[in-house]
Amino acid sequence: MTASKTQKLIQALPKVELHLHLEGAIPLNTLWQLVEKYGGTSELGDLAQLEQKFAYKDFAHFIDTWIWKNNFLREYEDFTLIAAAVAEDLTNQNVRYAEVFYSPGDFARHGLEVQELTAAIRRGLNTQPEITINLVADLIRDFGPEQGAIWLQAVSEVKELGVIGIGIGGSEQAFPPEPYAAVFETARNFGFKTSAHAGEAAGPESIWGAVKTLQVDRIGHGTRAIEDPSLVNWLQTQQIPIEACPISNLRTGVVPNLAAHPIRQFYAQNLLVSVNTDDPKMFNTSLEEEYLALMSTFGFQFPDIIRFSENAIQSAWCSADFQQKLMGELHNFVALAQTTESTSSNA
Repeated sequence: MTASKTQKLIQALPKVELHLHLEGAIPLNTLWQLVEKYGGTSELGDLAQLEQKFAYKDFAHFIDTWIWKNNFLREYEDFTLIAAAVAEDLTNQNVRYAEVFYSPGDFARHGLEVQELTAAIRRGLNTQPEITINLVADLIRDFGPEQGAIWLQAVSEVKELGVIGIGIGGSEQAFPPEPYAAVFETARNFGFKTSAHAGEAAGPESIWGAVKTLQVDRIGHGTRAIEDPSLVNWLQTQQIPIEACPISNLRTGVVPNLAAHPIRQFYAQNLLVSVNTDDPKMFNTSLEEEYLALMSTFGFQFPDIIRFSENAIQSAWCSADFQQKLMGELHNFVALAQTTESTSSNA
């Protein structure tokens, strides 16, 4: 199969994304509207300078840039705007299903309430009926478990808006997972699925804390599990899903180059690993770009990409019926692609 045919197949592939942050997926022209709205043009002269802002020395620099960007999200209507733009962008990429993180607590400083902010996001997402998007509330570990418990209670009151999970992102090194044990237990009692960013900016001990103490359903990133062979074996045995974000890890310096990312080892050892974009507009990536980069860097073939896609569907928190629908659509696509390739070869 030629490179151009492969790229066309990846473009048309029905995709599933499990680790994507709403605030990091804002199309740059939409973000520029907000920069203009709130007077940020004195710092940034044009869209090109905004693009240049998203280059990072390290993970801490990325977090600083994240906080800077969020200063341009101040009103409920801003969240409806960005949610609609993100949903449209994902639809254009043939993403059929996504579980999208959002961080409501980041915007308390603007006087925004968790419940109404969530409703504003849902209004935006609903403008694109071709894609199904569920929400995962990031409680932001930096604010501490007491504040996290307050936000969890607020999120539980709008669960019917498609909030299916709870996670913790933020400064992993400074704020280990263990203090959040009670919060995650409460989240499970509310009926939420759980995930934690772990093994990104901190080592294997962070992942152990997430799976043993928090008892999470999935691991966000999980990159540095590779430093502990016993952890890798445990993750394989337990089939704990890993939301890998290779290009994100490259951009923030978690790995020095893409070839150093452990996704090849994870795949070879049959870990339940999916491929995700994390903050695609801040890292200049997409799910298509992720897949193509993995193929060129590691020699993955199209059947391997299908397996990553199957892993994502298997790890998704949607209903079993919807999982079956997604899997059927994926397999129908593969069958059609194989038939087309066979016909082309025989012509």
